[in-house]
Amino acid sequence: MSEKLTEAKGRRVTRDYAVRLRCPYRDEDQWVLLQSRQETLEQVLRTRWDFECSLHGVQREIPLEANEKGSVRGSESQAKPAQKTKIRAEQRASKRASLRVSVVVYGWVKNQGAFHEETHTLLVNGSGGLVTLSTKVVVGESVFVVNKNTREEQECRVVYVHNEAEGKSKVGVAFKRAVPGFWRTTVRKARMAKTIQVWVRGIDRSGNPFVQSARTIDIGQSGARLDGVGYLTGPGEVVQVKRGWRKARFRVVWIGQLGTPEANQIGICCLEGNKDIWPVPVSESEPSNAKSLLPR
Repeated sequence: MSEKLTEAKGRRVTRDYAVRLRCPYRDEDQWVLLQSRQETLEQVLRTRWDFECSLHGVQREIPLEANEKGSVRGSESQAKPAQKTKIRAEQRASKRASLRVSVVVYGWVKNQGAFHEETHTLLVNGSGGLVTLSTKVVVGESVFVVNKNTREEQECRVVYVHNEAEGKSKVGVAFKRAVPGFWRTTVRKARMAKTIQVWVRGIDRSGNPFVQSARTIDIGQSGARLDGVGYLTGPGEVVQVKRGWRKARFRVVWIGQLGTPEANQIGICCLEGNKDIWPVPVSESEPSNAKSLLPR
């Protein structure tokens, strides 16, 4: 009798679970089957699990929901490893669009070292895009993408690679933060060189609030370039800019790289179109030497 009890205690009960996982970029949900698990349902719901998004590659997320196999009905009861479910449009942070935008992708990658390649997008959304590359990149590597139409640049992470014929690959890149206007095909309106003292309020990279004096380098109807706050902010962050009693919220769209003349500078785009905090009119017909939002 004691031998049977010992044997029963030695055997561990395992269960199968169906879990629903969502891509962190909100592009895709998947039902995934976890087989022969020793965890409880509560433990499964608190654990991050690996799955593969068709656009962003392998991700690791906490389940949105989970059920024990055999005790559920519907599509989750038929879940197989990495099986995908139909995704509703509202589950995406922004809708993907088929759009060809000329870009330059450059950086340093393990397989090839430094590279610089002109290419184009296949799909885009506010979180990133899908491009074709001859350079062999690996999921997780960082690259820079330049929109050739606007000369704007974003640092991205490679999140998906699909090798195809003729040495080309489809590569999914994701912005560090969502940049909805990055893929536009028209340049911003002209900027006028103007120095104005302003105060910038926001949250620094350590999560602490700050108030910093700065000055404009050039201004426009939709944004400006500031000097003096670069190290405190990053692309995608929102700051408040105040001049006198006028103030408005702006999004940081780029930050000058250390070691360049643009170090400590930021480019900002106004989030409140009905507000104009600048004291002088900015003409759309400024001479061609008017500086753009981005350094050349």
